[in-house]
Amino acid sequence: MAPQLIPDDPMFTTESERDVWERLRDSLRPEDTLMANFRLTDTAKDHEADLVVVMPEVGVVVVEVKGAGIGYDDDGWSMQHRGGREQVDPVAQARDARYALQGYVESDRRWADSSRSPIRFAHAVVTPFTSLGIDFDLPECPRWMIHDKNDLADLAARLADIPLGFETHRRPPTQDDCDIIVEILTARGTNAVPSVVDDADERQSRADRLTQEQAMILGVTRLLNRVEVRGGAGSGKTVLALAQAQQLSAGRDGRQRQRVALLCYSIGLASYFQREVQTWQYNHRPAFVGTFEALANAWGIPSGTRDDPGFWEHELPLLMAERAAGLPPGQRFDAFVVDEAQDFAESWWRPIIGALSDENDGGLFVYSDENQALFERFGRPPVPLVPLVLDHNLRNTKQIAEVFRPLAPLRMRLQGGDGPEVSHVHADPDDAIAVADDQVEALFDEGWEAGHIALLTTGRRHPEQVALQEMDGQEGYWEQFWDDDLVFYGHVLGFKGLERRAVVLCVNEDGTRPRFRERMYVGLSRATDRLIVVGDLDAIAHAGDDVVRSLTGRRR
Repeated sequence: MAPQLIPDDPMFTTESERDVWERLRDSLRPEDTLMANFRLTDTAKDHEADLVVVMPEVGVVVVEVKGAGIGYDDDGWSMQHRGGREQVDPVAQARDARYALQGYVESDRRWADSSRSPIRFAHAVVTPFTSLGIDFDLPECPRWMIHDKNDLADLAARLADIPLGFETHRRPPTQDDCDIIVEILTARGTNAVPSVVDDADERQSRADRLTQEQAMILGVTRLLNRVEVRGGAGSGKTVLALAQAQQLSAGRDGRQRQRVALLCYSIGLASYFQREVQTWQYNHRPAFVGTFEALANAWGIPSGTRDDPGFWEHELPLLMAERAAGLPPGQRFDAFVVDEAQDFAESWWRPIIGALSDENDGGLFVYSDENQALFERFGRPPVPLVPLVLDHNLRNTKQIAEVFRPLAPLRMRLQGGDGPEVSHVHADPDDAIAVADDQVEALFDEGWEAGHIALLTTGRRHPEQVALQEMDGQEGYWEQFWDDDLVFYGHVLGFKGLERRAVVLCVNEDGTRPRFRERMYVGLSRATDRLIVVGDLDAIAHAGDDVVRSLTGRRR
């Protein structure tokens, strides 16, 4: 059984440090503790101990490790460095770190308040790739304090022997002493621990940076006017669509300023676009931002009902195509940027292309994920597009991305940070909403705030969503999505392109309705940091046995 390792798998700058750490890892006792790369700052200077070994009934030993270039002559210790020799003093390094560590421990209230008598501390130097000889001995460093490559086989025992003849006026530490020492040196037991929100802030900062770096792909498109960017959930498509619209509107990357329309199908996603665009400089904003339906309204065509496929897929696009054909030059667009383009019917592309200033060469930038096609109307633009593929997941934790990866359109590389494991809570479809409500309360208990949480259903809408939409209408309902004091209640159909840090996905159906797999893909991918799935595994299995296995670790 290995000793306690802190950290479990440390990073080392030299092979000599790793070699010594591995030898001690494999030979120390289970009750011992092996710490690597310990740093301590006091009023004198910054100290760094390559290794610290805490051994009950023996003592605490600070170990300085020096690699193959170490040597000693009349001028003292030196190391090979850039073709020459550089003076060093490994004994002084070990000694200074040892006394700094000793003083730090003994001044801590957990040690001082217990009135513990002094225990043994020592320091040592290890040269794992250099032989110093059995006669090597220095006034400040007797042979028993230094361990060369010929001593490595017995290194743990040699370190345990040091304190026995060193500081004999001090006692060996007990197991309880050692536990307190480790607690002090690792700052364990303090209250300054990160909350779930703190961890999420760090992951979001990293995801934002990676997404901005990925935006360099837009530079590749500066000489292309018709592009389709394909990518799975969490690949940053929506952020890139916004950046594309801004660059075209502002006239960046060598382009002239263009009159741009930024389109999508979802009212919620359009609301997000509009809020983001309002933060840009006025001359960087697209001429139009909104849904395909809102574009029709801007052209004087009244909305129909979203429950009438005939109107949406035939009558509305025909009316819009007629209106587009008669638009004056000042109302036409130089380019369209379309996000979640898999939601667009084939007939919708006709009025879009007809509204371009140049129908043959006008800009068309399409962002899509065919596996998120929740509506049975996917239609591709009737013009050639240059395909670009995003194969990185940036926005979700690795734990969440692993769960929905079987549903993604391509094998994605997971670059999100580590986070909590995804949870599954069993519930029959009829009981799922009530169970999901309980899980929202559990998220509060974990430390999530209301504005971080969304409860999304795959079947019928949550009663809270129904009430808000009936009371406030669609626009008022989506306004509360931005309220930091409210949990958001929604349906996966309207949540594409959006995200919340913590999501309860309520699978309140039996999985047999069409496009269940697509609904699960969208629902599983909406949480960036914490995901709880509520539902029956037999129902979830209709999305695929691989989904159940990724969620639970077992096959149905």
